[in-house]
Amino acid sequence: MLEIERIWLTDNAVHIRSVDGREASEAFADYPRLAYATKKQLENYQADCFGIHWPDLDEDLAFENFFNHRPRTPLYSIFLAHHELNASAVARRLGISQSLFAQYISGTKKPSQQRMQEIIDCLHQIGQELLEI
Repeated sequence: MLEIERIWLTDNAVHIRSVDGREASEAFADYPRLAYATKKQLENYQADCFGIHWPDLDEDLAFENFFNHRPRTPLYSIFLAHHELNASAVARRLGISQSLFAQYISGTKKPSQQRMQEIIDCLHQIGQELLEI
């Protein structure tokens, strides 16, 4: 497990330093909820041994992803393109943990073909419900 000794924010990014001295950052611009957040919202974060959580914004960044950049997954692209989708709410609707769903979105974990179909079906159902309004 990656141990983090310091977390700090600048005007455009969140930075971390591991206990072994490695530093990395994630630009707020890459995360729509962070990009449009107020300074007060950005400063209100919680950290644990896995990552950083912004409760006001419903956004999570895993520490390991600061160092392991992967190509964007289709799920990541969907949530990036549709800011109105709430990953935590979708995870609850699917009956899976928010952290597991965040790992599917980030590409840290790959959902099975069946799980991916369940996710797609859930997103289609949300879209259908919105169309019926």
